[in-house]
Amino acid sequence: MRVYLTGGATAVLYGWRNSTLDIDLRLDPERDEILRLFPELKERLSINVEFASPIDFIPVKEGWEARSPFVMQRGRVSVYHFDLYAQALSKIERGHRQDLHDVGSMLERGLIKPEGLEEYFSAIAPSLYRYPAIDEGTFRRAVGQIVDAARRPEP
Repeated sequence: MRVYLTGGATAVLYGWRNSTLDIDLRLDPERDEILRLFPELKERLSINVEFASPIDFIPVKEGWEARSPFVMQRGRVSVYHFDLYAQALSKIERGHRQDLHDVGSMLERGLIKPEGLEEYFSAIAPSLYRYPAIDEGTFRRAVGQIVDAARRPEP
């Protein structure tokens, strides 16, 4: 079984945040016997768990599994961070202040690169029609602003 962490869990494990309000993850494969364990686990750990990942909000490039950085393995469970470019673009599309700070932290740490964001966006743009709540032009401008800011030299 593979567990893909995203959002705040990725931020905490990479060290640019000290805590998160919830753990967002994707299970592969999703199996009922595993999913049924989470309500008790949430109560015991006093943390919210959400089954959510970038693929639920934006198109994601094929092969995202291979681009997902390894975290650890315990028995038959392997844990990864969901594809970091997909996470960053999902955060840019949402546009919340914390999300944009997270993208900046990913760029500062070299986990993602400005040109990689542009390339990834170009690859997924033709599939944006599958996500009718997303305005392609607004999303494209938001990506451009992040990329331009990342390329500007520090004063």
